[in-house]
Amino acid sequence: MPKRYLERILKARVYDVAITTPLDPMPLLSRRLDNSILIKREDLQPVFSFKLRGAYNKIISLSGQERERGVIAASAGNHAQGVALSATRLGIKSLIVMPKTTPQIKVDAVKRLGGKVVLHGDAYDEAYQHARQLGDSQHLTFIHPYDDPDVIAGQGTIAAEILKQLVEPPQVIFVPVGGGGLIAGIAAYVKTLYPQIRIVGVEPDDAPCLQRALQQQRRVVLDRVGIFADGVAVKQVGKEPFRIARQCVDEVILVSTDEICAAIKDIFDDTRSIAEPAGALAVAGAKKYIEREQVTGQRMVVIDSGANINFDRLRHVAERAEVGERREALMAVTIPERPGSFLKFCRIIGRRGITEFNYRYADPRRAHIFVGINLAGGDAEKDAIISQLRARDYPVVDLADNEMAKLHVRYMVGGRVDGVVNEVLFRFEFPERPGALLDFLSGVGQRWNISLFHYRNHGAAYGRVLVGIQVQSAERKALHDFFDALGYKYWEESDNPAYTLFLGAG
Repeated sequence: MPKRYLERILKARVYDVAITTPLDPMPLLSRRLDNSILIKREDLQPVFSFKLRGAYNKIISLSGQERERGVIAASAGNHAQGVALSATRLGIKSLIVMPKTTPQIKVDAVKRLGGKVVLHGDAYDEAYQHARQLGDSQHLTFIHPYDDPDVIAGQGTIAAEILKQLVEPPQVIFVPVGGGGLIAGIAAYVKTLYPQIRIVGVEPDDAPCLQRALQQQRRVVLDRVGIFADGVAVKQVGKEPFRIARQCVDEVILVSTDEICAAIKDIFDDTRSIAEPAGALAVAGAKKYIEREQVTGQRMVVIDSGANINFDRLRHVAERAEVGERREALMAVTIPERPGSFLKFCRIIGRRGITEFNYRYADPRRAHIFVGINLAGGDAEKDAIISQLRARDYPVVDLADNEMAKLHVRYMVGGRVDGVVNEVLFRFEFPERPGALLDFLSGVGQRWNISLFHYRNHGAAYGRVLVGIQVQSAERKALHDFFDALGYKYWEESDNPAYTLFLGAG
């Protein structure tokens, strides 16, 4: 079956609008990892993403009658721009359905490229369903972002370019995965010609739709997906991509948000370009693969799939990159509330750089410190510091993997109070649309008291919210029922140690 795609890919019509992107060395990362890392710069396409290839190849294959009627697509960004540009170049009208939460910069980009925009729903799935309905009622041709042979063939031209650009084939190619169109096209082409090349997909650990499908040998629908790498936030891998992946993909590696942020920094250090989170997945996966396999001297290709990142998100990327690279330790330390305690603590830390130091008086006997420490030796050094502190009877909580602590508590140290009873804590993702907060407060505020509230947004479609609510035990089920009906994603954090140490009632 993959051989059938070889001809499709070689005949794909993408270069009317797309460019042959460079395959650049990453000298700094290569030296650090003792392997030759080459990056395929799909962020340099006219719409700053590879999506243009598949969209154009699909649209140009339409019949005259289909072109006359026009096309429709659902997307929150990259696919939308690819469809709009492709349709405009071919003189075809395009209608793009985008979630209401789509950042204005992306909506404006689609309009500039000639697409008509309809905003509907808070998430891609709602936009997709609406686009399908509009397509049927207006007789428009739906351009799927990944589950279509012509789209897959268009993305597969990336593999053809890579193999032409190298004198010797690579040992491994790392590919970011959302719905699977990109990895299907690359894998089908590469495995037909060089079956010995490993094709490794990379997904966020909070959106593992292909990894879970391969694991269970069937396509699955994830209950929820993370929103940080919004370009690959897909609940179910495409049917055709999965069919190809089962035969041609060797494995899928999962990476964390912090590891993605560290990879964005790696790409910047080597290219002075800024990848979007989905665009940096392959680099994060390559680093994890090399660490796991302990390989050296291999030639590896990573796909930088796009650069459509909102400027506001860079704050979040910068603050998480050091943790992802294991260059910063975050921990909560309890120290005695007496003269000389700070000095003794700092002597244990030594002359290491302090990236953050938040202190809060707890009671006459103790104080809690939220501290960030620069690391030169990664996890081994962090573990050594924690061991030294515990050996001197300092209680320590490692917060490196505590999402609530990194998103909220580090900015809220000092909020610990007495007299708050029956408080429960929840972490939410609110859709960034007018009325989202009002809908929440209308249900909660009239029935229960809000005792803590912290909001953060990083230029994404969702804001991160931490809420403390005073509620009697008998009312807890009613509160959860309200949250479920509201439809916002949430996690209870009442037992999180970062909360009990720094924010909980004294």
